[in-house]
Amino acid sequence: MAPQREWFEKDYYETLGLSKDASAKEIKKAYRKLAGDLHPDKNPGNTVAEEKFKDVSAAYDVLGDEAKRAEYDEVRSMGPVGGGFGGGQPGGPGGFSFNVGDMSGGGGLGDLLGNMFGGGGAGRRGGSSAGVGPRRGADLQAHLKVDFEDAVTGLETSLYLTADAQCSTCNGSGARPGTSPKVCQNCGGRGVVDDNQGFFAMSTPCHVCQGNGVVIEHPCDTCRGSGIERRPREVKTRIPAGVKDGQTIRLKGRGAPGRNGGPNGDLLVELEVAPHDRFGRKGDDLTVTVPVSFADAVLGGEISVPTLDGGDVTLRIKPGTQSGSRHRVKGKGIARRGNSGNLIVTVEVDVPTELNDAQRAAVEAFAAATTVDAEQESS
Repeated sequence: MAPQREWFEKDYYETLGLSKDASAKEIKKAYRKLAGDLHPDKNPGNTVAEEKFKDVSAAYDVLGDEAKRAEYDEVRSMGPVGGGFGGGQPGGPGGFSFNVGDMSGGGGLGDLLGNMFGGGGAGRRGGSSAGVGPRRGADLQAHLKVDFEDAVTGLETSLYLTADAQCSTCNGSGARPGTSPKVCQNCGGRGVVDDNQGFFAMSTPCHVCQGNGVVIEHPCDTCRGSGIERRPREVKTRIPAGVKDGQTIRLKGRGAPGRNGGPNGDLLVELEVAPHDRFGRKGDDLTVTVPVSFADAVLGGEISVPTLDGGDVTLRIKPGTQSGSRHRVKGKGIARRGNSGNLIVTVEVDVPTELNDAQRAAVEAFAAATTVDAEQESS
């Protein structure tokens, strides 16, 4: 993508409170925390928080993408543009020092500045400009609590949130129904005006249309010309099987609407998986604890083991099975991506708290026989 003017002016690392050598994981963690704290739903009517939320989203849009981040770092290494092309070292804008003749072959800083400021490269005056391009909408965050079973099997559900959306009255045009935006006469619809400065023509946003390229003479009463209104939204989505507690899924294009024809942002859904009263989870394996009688543990036998789908499977345990031992039932765990985890069964010997006469006599006989065997082995 072409570098943006804002890349020279804004330190995205500082916006996220990070150093330039921060890892991708640290960038994501910082963004999620700041976006959660500054989200408009948590700060209704707070315009300062809303602007900071937009800045944080813009920073993550660049630093969260490996290719964009590399390009941004390269641009930033050239130094800030500041207020324009004045006051710099000889031969370059705003503190740049370079040889214009070295750029005649295309590429390099000449093309970079041409892309940003509409100068079209070295030695060219005036020229055309790309104008103020489309802007991607901000990412939105939502929280969804799902049952344990639904997290394992997946589900279709709806999210209800109040967020920016395309205006339902003017369909995003910003103009009152029955009217249309008009091409800005000052910039010819480009959204920018050129300011020739030496070898380059610096493009700045048009002050008449604020960089939109069009003028709305009769603003929509609902959105006041912005093309965007804040309203309740229902977002239907499919939660895939096997999601984990704390996992965030990204719904492409379901976030805030873009500006000037730009793409919508994404909706980031953080999942909270409710615990199950009997089953647990380790990776793609399910876990369950099953009580067995003292007799089954000593003599071995078949025990019935519950599964998450409501059925039972039969598990054979060996004689002398110890309390706390674990046993595996293949394929009864979490199924996703064509693979299935296992059901890990922990055996817990059930020691009775009350005995009838026959049971007590049997246990006493067992204890006596055990004592005789021990004495014989020691003699």
